[in-house]
Amino acid sequence: MPYLSEIQHRRVIEPNGNEVGKLADIAVVPQGQFPAAQWAILSTPSGEKVVRWGDLAQEIGHLRLRNRLETTPDAQLPPEALRLARDLLDKQIVDTHGAKVVRVNDLQLSEVDGQLRLVGADVGLRGLLRRVGAETVAERVAGLAGRRLPRGIIPWHLVEPLEAAHDAPAKTAAVRLTIPHAKLALLHPADIADIVEEMTADERIAVFQQLDLETAAEALQEVEPEMQAAIVTDLPEERAADILEEMDPDEAADLLQDLSEERRDELVELMDKEEAKDVEELLTHPEDSAGGIMTTDFVALPREFTAAQAIDELRAKKPDPQLTYYLYVVDAEGKLEGVLSLRDLVVAAPETKVSDIMDPNVLKVDAETPKEEVAALIAKYDLLGLPVVDARKKLLGTVTVDDVVELMLPRGWKKRSLRSIAR
Repeated sequence: MPYLSEIQHRRVIEPNGNEVGKLADIAVVPQGQFPAAQWAILSTPSGEKVVRWGDLAQEIGHLRLRNRLETTPDAQLPPEALRLARDLLDKQIVDTHGAKVVRVNDLQLSEVDGQLRLVGADVGLRGLLRRVGAETVAERVAGLAGRRLPRGIIPWHLVEPLEAAHDAPAKTAAVRLTIPHAKLALLHPADIADIVEEMTADERIAVFQQLDLETAAEALQEVEPEMQAAIVTDLPEERAADILEEMDPDEAADLLQDLSEERRDELVELMDKEEAKDVEELLTHPEDSAGGIMTTDFVALPREFTAAQAIDELRAKKPDPQLTYYLYVVDAEGKLEGVLSLRDLVVAAPETKVSDIMDPNVLKVDAETPKEEVAALIAKYDLLGLPVVDARKKLLGTVTVDDVVELMLPRGWKKRSLRSIAR
């Protein structure tokens, strides 16, 4: 299969054999799995000329115009067109299969149904060697050592399309990632986090501007804390507040702790009142206490509920799976009275009161308990979660096992919590 580097700069001749210029670039519209070459950009003595790719015939060592250059009509590139060399070579793209940002060293082309198409991006060493004419020599050297040069081709349909800044001059044309198209949005949030951590600040903002709110919130929770704060600081206030509303309250509170007081107050003010109340409550606790690491998302059942009513309540609220590890039982004032498992609830007779099947001996901690003690208790008793109460034993929240895992992991892995592993 030919590569862009192998045909770029080829001579362009007229039907009579006169050389009139060289192939400077090829343009496509990035639609479909393998976009077809539609235009050729020629470098001629009188300047750049854009012609239809169909006005050229490929021959060995050169390209031949079907008509004389002066009678070949000029073509216009539409705004959405990509010039392969200018807009893609040496630029970063998202490999949505490997979930990473990579650099394009060459572009693989192929004749498909009589049309030249863009079929892959070469992101390996071969691409660089090929462009400087050293691929063959490098292959021979590797062969003498009993090795083979690895190939680094990513099929184009696994590449996130790019958008060129067409209003910029050709020499300074910028490229940015268009986020998201369906492929990037379907990646695991931890993979999206890995990708945005390799991007520039402007590209990261583009990601979180365009992802749907739920995906943006899940991805932001997986980003390193310092970068989280930078992203939320740079995002428009309304967008940042909307994303914070979708985050787990404890994650949102942790993030807000890293912002300036002014920015924190602005965002909390813009958040939904109920979500803001949960976050503000968490912000009142020291960061290194049980209250500071707990989440206010939990399932609390009134003690007078029957098993049937409790199941109806779960069916109506549709809590996250991790919130159903333990179901807490509270009185009319919200004081913690007991705990039961989902299994206990399901196997109980429908008319049984939850207070009759709960375990009243609940291990719990005060909100002021140091987080290290919380971690030790969860590890010692092999718990999935530990309820947090105030001085009046009112249930405030719960510390889950993934919060404890985050405390014990190295900082570089802090956001790769048990929650993301279990999803």
